[in-house]
Amino acid sequence: MEGKPVIEVKDLVKKYKGSGEEALRGIDLSVREGEFLGLLGPNSAGKTTFTSIVCGLIDPTSGSVKIFDRDIALSLKDVKKRIGLVPQEIALYSGLTVKENIYFYGHLMGYHGEVLKKRADSLIEIFNLGEHLSKLLLHCSGGIKRRVNLISGIIHDPELLILDEPTLGVDIQLREMIFGHLAGLNRKGTTVIYTTHYMKEAEQLCSRVNIIDHGVLIANGTPASLIASNTGCEDLGQVFLKMTGRDLRD
Repeated sequence: MEGKPVIEVKDLVKKYKGSGEEALRGIDLSVREGEFLGLLGPNSAGKTTFTSIVCGLIDPTSGSVKIFDRDIALSLKDVKKRIGLVPQEIALYSGLTVKENIYFYGHLMGYHGEVLKKRADSLIEIFNLGEHLSKLLLHCSGGIKRRVNLISGIIHDPELLILDEPTLGVDIQLREMIFGHLAGLNRKGTTVIYTTHYMKEAEQLCSRVNIIDHGVLIANGTPASLIASNTGCEDLGQVFLKMTGRDLRD
């Protein structure tokens, strides 16, 4: 793989208080500059725990995490400025308007005045939000909330973008819009980590895929190589089921 290491995780373990088992069990993972990495797994496999640790939202039980060659335990404040996070849950303020939410996150990331306006206006146009700017988020559709949620994570042009199920519950038109923008960011050099339950998304977007189950990485490779190395599988969805089983997860 080409590119400098953006993320280097070694022997990462997480056990939540009161839990009988570890959520992560010794994860080793390296992500290089410019990759579009898909992180796939069933419910409760450890995907959100992993991304939360990488973003500095929760602490690991043990192991090390380096972002941009800096230990996040020692340099979290500086590292956070270079990371964008789009969580699965809508992380916005329902009592603010669409525009106020966008500007709030812009201010939070250090943008002000004309610089903020120019950046916000560009994203508002890209995601077709112009006619919705004065609406309280409380009264907006799920699709509008998803768009604003995405903007809040990319308004500062992060070098590393982490997305947790960003297309959950959206229609095909918005999904294609999101795909196009993420692919464009990646082409410009943004490193992307993308968690999803939609195997077609991962197959279409990701340059490499890791599958995690029961807190352990069980597969790593390009979508094409994983399909080719699993006899009888014609797509990534079939590979996923072969490796993780068909039992329902909570």
